[in-house]
Amino acid sequence: MIDMAEEELEIAPRAGRTLVESAYATLRREILDGAFEPGAKLRTEELRARYNISGSTMREALTRLLGEALVTSEGQRGFRVAPASLEDFSDLTEVRKLIETEALRQAIARGDEAWESQIVATFYRLSKVEERLAEDPTGPLSEFEARNREFHHALIAACPSRWLHHMIGLLFQQSERYRRIALAKRTIPRDVHAEHRAIFDATLARNTQLACQLTMDHIERTLTVLRDAL
Repeated sequence: MIDMAEEELEIAPRAGRTLVESAYATLRREILDGAFEPGAKLRTEELRARYNISGSTMREALTRLLGEALVTSEGQRGFRVAPASLEDFSDLTEVRKLIETEALRQAIARGDEAWESQIVATFYRLSKVEERLAEDPTGPLSEFEARNREFHHALIAACPSRWLHHMIGLLFQQSERYRRIALAKRTIPRDVHAEHRAIFDATLARNTQLACQLTMDHIERTLTVLRDAL
């Protein structure tokens, strides 16, 4: 009986964590997909009913999103979807260019064959989803975002700085909403695959200057497309 009781105590926390993870992932996806507009009020009771979970579970999921800066807190007045603006994305773009090129510079200097192999593998996977995205620009956006993240992470994986990786992850995540808008509403012709191919080739050739310049151009181009679309 004691063993069964202990097992039940272990299962309960696991079930609670699963509910939080599910609520967090669902709300995060809906925010990124635009189901909730930037600045929209996120009422806990309405979300609790929407996802059929407890208020405490919903608040924990919102707190996680607060940590990712996708949600803002208004003290005792609850939560809102984080605002989005061209000014904000322009700031993100400039900081990303500074930090990602420094990480790439360090990675190229220290990368070995295993690092190169990972870049090749992630580029191949990204290329496959880019083929489908070319046929349906609003289709596999979530899959593209995941593989795009994998590729850009592989490029800088050999960088030894833990803090650079942490900051790049945060900034990349913050840029996701803007990238989705730019991909779905682009009005300027753009070959994202060709941009990735050029960065891929320059990085494996250990041409640091060219790889960094192409990376900055690639990051900047999303801002250009978004500015035109809006």
